[in-house]
Amino acid sequence: MKTLTLKNKFQTNATLLPNDFIDNYMIDANGEFVKVYLFLLRHLDDPCSSLTLTTIADCLNNTEKDILRAFRYWEKKGLLRMEHDSEGRITALELQKTALLRSSESISAPAAAEPAQNVSDQSVPEHSGTAPEPAQGTPAHRQAVSSVRTGKAVSIDTLRAQKEIKSLLFIAEQYLGKTLTHSDMETITYFYDTLHMSADLIEYLIESCVENGHKSMHYIRKVAFSWTDEGIVTVAQAKEQSALYNKNCYTVLNAFGIKNRAPAASELTYIRKWNEDYAFSSDIIAEACRRTITATHQPSFEYADSILTKWHGKGIRHLKDIETLDEEYQKERALGRSSARTKAVTRNLNNFERRSYDMDSLEEQLLNSN
Repeated sequence: MKTLTLKNKFQTNATLLPNDFIDNYMIDANGEFVKVYLFLLRHLDDPCSSLTLTTIADCLNNTEKDILRAFRYWEKKGLLRMEHDSEGRITALELQKTALLRSSESISAPAAAEPAQNVSDQSVPEHSGTAPEPAQGTPAHRQAVSSVRTGKAVSIDTLRAQKEIKSLLFIAEQYLGKTLTHSDMETITYFYDTLHMSADLIEYLIESCVENGHKSMHYIRKVAFSWTDEGIVTVAQAKEQSALYNKNCYTVLNAFGIKNRAPAASELTYIRKWNEDYAFSSDIIAEACRRTITATHQPSFEYADSILTKWHGKGIRHLKDIETLDEEYQKERALGRSSARTKAVTRNLNNFERRSYDMDSLEEQLLNSN
């Protein structure tokens, strides 16, 4: 792993944070991304610093992928520029000035009364043949600045969107291990343009799906729709949701003794039903799975669902409620057995043939026998 060289474009002997960053960048940024940016600020021009992706990730308790996502985010925002070697590895990071500082420097330079021969030394647009900028403070000057700003912003946003989509398509191919079809590319573009998912969130979406053994674009699309419906807009929120998903799935698979595979789509439907629709805790779901194994001697999501559906109808919320329900069932069962035995005895007694006896005849037979 190569050591990253940090370059400082604004001279300072302390860790200074521009107000523009706090006002216009920090608010919209993920908290982990802000940590990375502040960490880079802290280590600017520090002769004792020897940074790599690994050391940064270890210091901030993140993964290297998280650090790379932060780099790409700040590069997209124009606050960071990455330099790469011939193999595409990052060799240097250069922190850039905020947009407000750049614009204030470009438009606040005094249009002073300088000799005509020094005009070329003033800050002018890069294009040759551009008309001189109007004097500051005049309506023409304000209109020109507004037009330049508006036009430049639209252009940058368009270029960044194109660059991000192109990068996403490349990343998707790496994760999926195949060349994307036209339909695949349209789906990823749909995530970006229509669902308004950020590039970082789309990348994490594909990454998490592949890590869970799902490379189907149909499955990835379903997860994207689910995240959108649940209001997930950041990687941090997606990680939290994924952690909950993994916990719920592990509870069921572990109780069933299923190893080394993720739940199938139909099985996942049951798991979500038990957790989201029925709002059962993991211990209640695990108890239903254990009872399923005891009764059927094999994993059966259908059988477990019948148990949990019955418990949901009975208003079960805690394990103690299940114990109470079991006790009531045992009492009813014992009462039923007792009633069944009573009915059986009555039936047996009634089975004896009733005989009618002639007492005079019996007496005569008794006398004759003597």
